[in-house]
Amino acid sequence: MPDPATVWELLEGSSGESPAITAPGREPLNFNGLRRQVESTVAALNDFGIGRDDRVAIVLRNGPEMASAFVSAACASTAAPLNPAYRQPEYEFYLSDLSAKALILELGSDSPARAAATGLGIPVLDLRADANAPAGTFDLVREGTEGDGTGWDGAGGDRTGEDGSREDGSGEDGFDEGSASGRSAGDGLRGGLAEATDIALILHTSGTTSRPKIVPLSHRNVCASAVNVRRTLRLTLDDCCLNVMPLFHIHGLIAAVLAPLGVGGSIFCTPGFNALRFFGWLDEARPTFYTAVPTMHQAIVARAARNRDVIERNPLRFIRSASASLPPQVMAELEEAFGAPVVEAYAMTEAAHQMTCNPLPPLARKPGTVGIAAGPEVSVMDEAGTHLPAGGVGEIVIRGPNVSDGYENNPAANAEAFTNGWFRTGDQGVMDDEGYVTITGRLKEIINRGGEKISPREIDEALLDHPAVRQVVAFAMPHPKLGEEIAAAAVLRKGMEATPRELRAFAAERLADFKVPRKILLMHDIPKGPTGKLQRIGMAEKLGLA
Repeated sequence: MPDPATVWELLEGSSGESPAITAPGREPLNFNGLRRQVESTVAALNDFGIGRDDRVAIVLRNGPEMASAFVSAACASTAAPLNPAYRQPEYEFYLSDLSAKALILELGSDSPARAAATGLGIPVLDLRADANAPAGTFDLVREGTEGDGTGWDGAGGDRTGEDGSREDGSGEDGFDEGSASGRSAGDGLRGGLAEATDIALILHTSGTTSRPKIVPLSHRNVCASAVNVRRTLRLTLDDCCLNVMPLFHIHGLIAAVLAPLGVGGSIFCTPGFNALRFFGWLDEARPTFYTAVPTMHQAIVARAARNRDVIERNPLRFIRSASASLPPQVMAELEEAFGAPVVEAYAMTEAAHQMTCNPLPPLARKPGTVGIAAGPEVSVMDEAGTHLPAGGVGEIVIRGPNVSDGYENNPAANAEAFTNGWFRTGDQGVMDDEGYVTITGRLKEIINRGGEKISPREIDEALLDHPAVRQVVAFAMPHPKLGEEIAAAAVLRKGMEATPRELRAFAAERLADFKVPRKILLMHDIPKGPTGKLQRIGMAEKLGLA
């Protein structure tokens, strides 16, 4: 049987009655119900004038409705999940940059995304969920039209019963003739289910010399990556992922959602990471694995000893780590605490997540490495584009069906990122003679704060809006747990005053909390390179913050 090429195909092979999505205190949604939810959402979005490749921004809290909304929107259009922690100016930038056709928000949400969308003239679709219904079921209504016969109650939608059956009397499988698949006639709408070459997911990745870049990922890209994760982890329909990852991030969307769903497994969708609640969720979900970033693993293992009984009742098959470097000491502590193998993966947005991964036993896991190629081809290349032999230090490069074709509307970035069909990751590394990759440094200036990739230029621009700031450069400084933290050096305008505390408060009004510099140094002059340019790399060492 060929590998799935669309998100819909990913869901098709699963047993209808087995659980797909569940959450704390909620009844599970089975695969029949999830497929009905997808069909209904496709039909409703088409009725709202939204079709394939139209961008639908999603700003929802973590949870089962976020998971099903992502899957459903991807099948009908292009899903564009955004961080719920953003401020209004950030939403204005991202919604505009995406050319979003609509925004999905929780009914009653006072998110600043609502005001941003209104100001840009972007329609808001309110997601309405019933806490007593199976986890992940919802309907959509146009903002301001609840109960007036529009949206799901009169726009082609249908509700899904608790057993996964339809309540509109239509057929059991597939779309009805003349419904969603026929809505493109006459109005230019490309309706119905998306195809393999359509864009399923669009995310921004932070750049250092320009604005954040748009990464379009096709259905073929995301399905290839989900299959790669499935094969690496040997997932089966008996697997359940306890998801603590944010679902606006490629890590959670692929490894925690699409990979287990693609084999008929299930997802236990938490409201977000919480070390105090993790072991209670472990007891309720009885998962076979969880995937997380190193800072989450550190918080979990710190509480493991006092939850020994929970761990013994709910043995995990494995633990996965990705999105930032996992210290070997933490890997050892996790394995001792849980009695399960820990596998570290190397991933990035442009690869639709996974590139390499340490394999599960009986194959060797090498702490300190990010494992072997786990889907795409992986090599190490020098600046001239020559592939290096084992032991050679150079830039890690990849190619494969999971890799994006390139950044949107950014030929300069694409010319820099691709060499002879290979994508240059911007990470420096070395591969041993068994194919295990070790990352030795970063060629890019992106700040990696515990797995959150942050563009320093975005911080520069926010602080430069302050009337007293003449010059600023944001950069990474070392942090014992996060790996990197954000710092900034600023020069004030002559005759004007501002304290570091005032500048941090100013930035906090414009940036999400995780982007606000934790340290701001006020200087008469910022060190520059030989050509007069501000150099972020090495700035922490120059200023005594290393």
